[in-house]
Amino acid sequence: MKKTIPLSLLLFFSCLSLFIGVQSISITNLFHFNELEQLVLWNTRVPRTASLIIAGATSSVCGLIMQHLTQNKFVSPTTAGTMDSARLGMLVAMLFFPSSSILTRSFVAFLFAFFGTYLFVQLIKSIPSKNQIMIPLVGVMFGSVIGSIVTFFAYQFQLIQNMTSWLQGSFSTVMKGDYELIYLSVPILVICYFFAYKFTIVGMGEDIAVTIGLNYEKIQLLGLLLVAVASSVTLVTIGGLPFIGVIIPNIVSQFFGDQMKNTLWITAVSGSLFLVICDILSRIIRQPYEVPVSLIVGVIGSVIFISLLIKGAKE
Repeated sequence: MKKTIPLSLLLFFSCLSLFIGVQSISITNLFHFNELEQLVLWNTRVPRTASLIIAGATSSVCGLIMQHLTQNKFVSPTTAGTMDSARLGMLVAMLFFPSSSILTRSFVAFLFAFFGTYLFVQLIKSIPSKNQIMIPLVGVMFGSVIGSIVTFFAYQFQLIQNMTSWLQGSFSTVMKGDYELIYLSVPILVICYFFAYKFTIVGMGEDIAVTIGLNYEKIQLLGLLLVAVASSVTLVTIGGLPFIGVIIPNIVSQFFGDQMKNTLWITAVSGSLFLVICDILSRIIRQPYEVPVSLIVGVIGSVIFISLLIKGAKE
């Protein structure tokens, strides 16, 4: 029964999301909208809600996979340098392919995200201490170094405003015809489900994986590949969404355990639910203006993340 609660809440808040915004749409006109209401609903509200659900699910599942691959509860694309590496790829695409399509930018961002994440995984293997707190801190510092490089060159080539506006997590500009690339994340989530059992075994350590005949390196590379593709697509279409990949898998694991095959779908639903609620808050806090959803996610997520770190340090 517990597992159905997040899904029911997601359906409720997703429907609510369709009717909240600068242009009011009355729920009493549900079956006889006027022309303006139909235009707003099908060209902005439905695409926005769909992208919220997909982005939330993708971010949380990517965090879940990263935590299994690194055997650390506090690792995610935002604390492992994945998103910062993707930002570096976006900068390179803007510098060398200024008139490139969004698909080209996504591909370049994916390449940098994959190699950046792979470099982080190799880096933590050289850390003698497997302290639960140390690894995400190393990831944050690793991402900060890459982020500093991005900021430096963005200032040098007068791209800082372009980069900031492009990569700031916000759904206010999501419209029909501009967001469809995010649907590439859906088959990735399906692939993640089919390999969930193997990712769970990889999370138990290389020795156990090899003992039962699993190719540890190949499964780890597959996981990194899936995370890099999903993270780069989300970054290019929506922008940065901090902390979702850390806090949602941790909260879900406290209630439903660590067997990834059993928790992957509830993690995806919970991530979508969290992001939809944050987006609704971003629209009603300063009406008729809208606060970037990344700000709401960052404030709430940072508080939960700090509490998880404190709890992890005590354990």
